[in-house]
This record gives sequence, structure tokens and C-alpha cells, in this order.
Amino acid sequence: MARVDFYHLTRDSAESALAMLAGKVLGAGQRMMVVSADPAQRSAISRQLWEAPGFLANGEAGGENDARQPVLIGESPAAANDAGIVALADGRWREEALGFDRALLLFSESTIADARVCWRALGQQAGIERHYWSQDASGRWREGP
Repeated sequence: MARVDFYHLTRDSAESALAMLAGKVLGAGQRMMVVSADPAQRSAISRQLWEAPGFLANGEAGGENDARQPVLIGESPAAANDAGIVALADGRWREEALGFDRALLLFSESTIADARVCWRALGQQAGIERHYWSQDASGRWREGP
């Protein structure tokens, strides 16, 4: 069964949320693929990960050391680092994300309509477990409707 987690960014940026999520993924001994079509966002994510507590090593996809990267950042969900988790940082769903054990779709108010369409479409497919997360006023992530 594939799992898709929808992260509604109501307080933090995608870059900040990814630092927290990547820390948990790496702490669990797993690898992550981060996807964004925006080169500026990919650079900002990389910077945020390097500056995060715990030093979250990462690299841009397309290099000779892709397979060694615990967090690989690229334009498409082609995980040359053997990642089991993909994070779609730009709020855009890609069907290839279902090839991972777990997909994280981060979306903000500007991409909420697309996230809703994706939520409904994935609900029509067998074998997909969906979860919705949003931040409360203190910044903690809560699961819910």
C-alpha cells in the first residue's frame, strides 16, 4: 500500500518544513528524494538542510555522487540515491511519486486547489493511504481533516 501525506503549509515555508521532515527521515535511517521544478527553491532547500540542526547532508541530482546522498534534490522524482520517501516541495503532484514507499506533498494556499484535486483523485485509487497534516498556532504538525 502506498502512503501519501499532504502537508498544508500554513505557517512555515516548504524549506523549513523539509528540514524538519528530512531530519526525521534520516534519523530513522532512511533516504529522501526532494522534488521541485523551481531551481531557486531547490537551492533554498539545500541551504536550509545544510544549516539545520544536525547538519542534513544533501546534494543536487545529476552529480557523480547521487547514490551516496542521504537527501537528493532534483527536478523530477528519479531517486538515484535509493530513497524510499519522496517530498514534492513545489506543491505539484507527480504520479511517479507512487513508486516510492511514501510521498509527501507540501502545499500552500497558492497550490491548495491542486492539492484538493489530488486528494480526491488518489481517494479513487485502490491501495493508497492518505493523510492530511496542518500546523497549529504553535507550529506543531497535527493530523486531521
